[in-house]
Amino acid sequence: MRRLQVLAAAIILSAVPAMAQEEKTDCENAVTQMDMNSCANQDYEAADGELNEIYRQALAATEAQDAELAEINADYVGAQAALKKAQRAWIGYRDGQCELAGFEARGGSMEPMLVSGCLAELTKARTKELKAIAEPDGN
Repeated sequence: MRRLQVLAAAIILSAVPAMAQEEKTDCENAVTQMDMNSCANQDYEAADGELNEIYRQALAATEAQDAELAEINADYVGAQAALKKAQRAWIGYRDGQCELAGFEARGGSMEPMLVSGCLAELTKARTKELKAIAEPDGN
């Protein structure tokens, strides 16, 4: 039992320098492929976080739109359902398109960077689209 605890501690401690290195990546001066992959992933994660926030705002905007339309005619309601349908379809498109982008360097060390870069680019574009729904007057 003691050996198992020592082995587990050794594994955990050996991972700490790698995690610390990832946090310290200077993306403005990334040189190694590992750093460029990490930076591309960080860019995607930031874009995805912004998209999720804007998507929540767009959901709220379409919910309000549906409420207004329901007062006119119940048959007009459906903006929020349409947004959800569009978002699910977009996610499928994004994932397939970015998987395809990775084939340029399939199996190579550059593949994760290409996929993450594609994910970031498409996510930023989708965020702009969702902002137009969430903030139709540009505010």
